[in-house]
Amino acid sequence: MVVAFFARAEGEEKKLGDESDGSRAHAVHVIPLINEEGEKISPDDDPVLPFSTKETCGDCHSYSIISRGFHFNAALADLAPEAHGRAGQPWILADARTGLQIPISYRPWPGAFTPEQAGLSPKLFLKIFGRHMPGGGVGEVPSEDPDEIMRAMISGYLEINCLACHDGHPGHNQAEYGGQVMRENFRWAAAATSSFATVTGSAKDMPDTYDPMMPEAPEDPKLVPPGITYKAGTFGDDGSVQLDIKREVPNYRCYFCHSNMYIESGHTEKWTTDEDIHLKAGLTCVDCHRNGIGHNTGRGYDGESEALDSPMAAKSSCKGCHLGDESSESPSAGRFRAPVPEHRGLPPVHFEKLSCTACHSGPWPGDKTYLTKTSRAHRLGTVGVNKSPDALPHVLSPVFAEGEDGKIAPHKLIWPAFWADMQDANVVPIGFDTVRATVGKVMAKVELPASGGWGKMSRENITAALKALAGSVSGKAVYVSGGSLYSLSESGGLAEQKDHPAGKPYMWPIGHDVRPAAQALGIRYCTDCHATDAPLFFGGVAVDSPVDANEGRVVKMVEFQDVDATYAKLFAMSFVFRPMLKIVALLSCAVLGLVLLLYGLRALKCVVGLFSGQD
Repeated sequence: MVVAFFARAEGEEKKLGDESDGSRAHAVHVIPLINEEGEKISPDDDPVLPFSTKETCGDCHSYSIISRGFHFNAALADLAPEAHGRAGQPWILADARTGLQIPISYRPWPGAFTPEQAGLSPKLFLKIFGRHMPGGGVGEVPSEDPDEIMRAMISGYLEINCLACHDGHPGHNQAEYGGQVMRENFRWAAAATSSFATVTGSAKDMPDTYDPMMPEAPEDPKLVPPGITYKAGTFGDDGSVQLDIKREVPNYRCYFCHSNMYIESGHTEKWTTDEDIHLKAGLTCVDCHRNGIGHNTGRGYDGESEALDSPMAAKSSCKGCHLGDESSESPSAGRFRAPVPEHRGLPPVHFEKLSCTACHSGPWPGDKTYLTKTSRAHRLGTVGVNKSPDALPHVLSPVFAEGEDGKIAPHKLIWPAFWADMQDANVVPIGFDTVRATVGKVMAKVELPASGGWGKMSRENITAALKALAGSVSGKAVYVSGGSLYSLSESGGLAEQKDHPAGKPYMWPIGHDVRPAAQALGIRYCTDCHATDAPLFFGGVAVDSPVDANEGRVVKMVEFQDVDATYAKLFAMSFVFRPMLKIVALLSCAVLGLVLLLYGLRALKCVVGLFSGQD
């Protein structure tokens, strides 16, 4: 089923930038800056307001269509379920003091909870995760809370920050975005990232009576109202501003939200790891992850063309680039000089059971999974980020697990940990504020490491916390962690249900940090994957949990695959004897060859004798 992600409003005409004229030349943007009131900005204005991307960029590009693109549409209620695609990286709410690590998403991905289920209002969600959001979406959803409606008049809404991707100026500072969001300067956030504007003050500190359109100095001189200053020389004689807008987004703009750090043997520096082979070969992120005015960025996985309304979807997967799109009327293999792989000697069953990324993506697997840090999960690139390898949330990779398409692929994984209200078989997280106020008091004396990792939570701590939460739930208070569900027994003790469905880890596929063929699994020998201790089947996946009883627990990769562990072990053991079997087989063939040669010569003697007239 192909899903149409966007539709033009009835009677709405195409704008200047909605459709290309075919030129690949760089478009020069010398345009006026427009505020949210639709008025042209001048440095002599009083007050001086930040420019609105909705009004400024929307003058030439249909903002209503762009706002339904994949980076912005997660919270849209009218979006078809198929439009969300396969499960991806969630937002992760983590708190060491209360033992929380919850995968959150507005998208209906299995295993993730909605922000509402976790007790996060749209505004609180923005303040926690807005640092790595491009604006739009939930940032423009009107609140139903009367207090938040009043505050929105002061802070404004978080519009799509077009500059986050398309600003080519080296002075663009996306790290400033998070600080502005924390201060609730939503109206000013996009402008603050630009190279020609400086934003000061905090909307969060202003009283409910403050009006940014008619600002008055607050009674408390320590409070600084939000304000913007445009640098000298920003505006031309006609009041226009020249923006360095890139149609094809530079890689470093993508990296702010899409960086990964695989912590192998304690190495955390960029220079200790290699960049994705595609990028080193000269490709850019948007060569594969393309989109039109609808901003429905392709994610590049096999089968995406069934959901994404894009002619490039099938051509932009691993198979599409290297082997070609079978539905294409013209040859399409080898795009961007991609080598056409031959995979000589590789049994065809591998292509039925494994994804391309199983052999080519992510870090080289070891005996155990690596702690992994991502931009969105660990605030990479922001001011004051915790650089400790052990900082929460704890993301593990690579985990070779069966994907939605039935093929084994490398994944990132988190073990959920949360306090919940269980009614029958339904387990829903208790609101974050309630947990922080109740469980936080119980765990106040639990010592937390300076690294920002888990403290050691005892069974007694869990018991006390569940008793404290008993009056805050409609059903039964429980705690989920490390794959187990903890609850109070009838006698008041602590009961543990291991391998509970609510504790199932959340996983999402690894697509990048692609390694070349010479570094692919199996390049050395079959035992890269089929040895008795090969990571693909028998690597250890740490069971991450603040509960001290779970420390040191691991499970094998094969438990996340549709493969029988005994069969995998026996099949791997066969490779131990295969070299000997080959030697025996070759020697046997040599002996048989000699015997056949001997009898062949004797037969030849008989034939020669027959023709020579001998008896």
